[in-house]
Amino acid sequence: MITVHHLENSRSQRVLWLLEELGLDYEVRRYERDKKTSLAPPELKQIHPLGKSPVITDGDTTVAETGAIIEYIIGRYGAGRLIPPEGTPERLRYTYWLHAAEGTLMPFMVMSLIFNRIESAVPFFIRPIAKAISGQVKSGYLTPNINASLAYMEAELAKSKWFAGDELTGADIQLSFPLEGAAARARLGAEYPKLQAFIETIHARPAYKKALDRGGPYSILV
Repeated sequence: MITVHHLENSRSQRVLWLLEELGLDYEVRRYERDKKTSLAPPELKQIHPLGKSPVITDGDTTVAETGAIIEYIIGRYGAGRLIPPEGTPERLRYTYWLHAAEGTLMPFMVMSLIFNRIESAVPFFIRPIAKAISGQVKSGYLTPNINASLAYMEAELAKSKWFAGDELTGADIQLSFPLEGAAARARLGAEYPKLQAFIETIHARPAYKKALDRGGPYSILV
């Protein structure tokens, strides 16, 4: 049986949702973040050397990284579900979005989170300088790149209901976390109504709700 080593408020929530969509049996082993640093506990290093989540174990097999986990689960247990057929335009879109979620959008989101924390973490007497530097990085680099990514994703959803066609796929599951992060920072509805509708649609899915029940409280950190 698959065991999901589930860190609270993390990317591993997507893995639970994937397993629920496929109707697979699995076990959840929960881990709590450090109250001061928000980092994963050292116990996760017993599962994978980097000590990060998500990571799953399936018998003697250990798989880390959300994209790799999604590919592994769908490839081994999906029986053709949640992935477009090979050789189709939808499959190419699927592959692109499966990697773009973490390769393109999430780095900008994480950098934005770090700079926000820098502004509040430094001593008060240098805080104006830190805010000025952080503000320049965000306005000149991070915000334009985040907005460009969101605009592109909004345009893609004008082509089809889901990111890789008219059926839900693992790419949509992969994209849920960065889009939930974007929505947590500022509601998407006014400028990106299709992205906002996407989030509302996935939140209404029974499998998504079951995954929340299994995973416990969930809030986005970015």
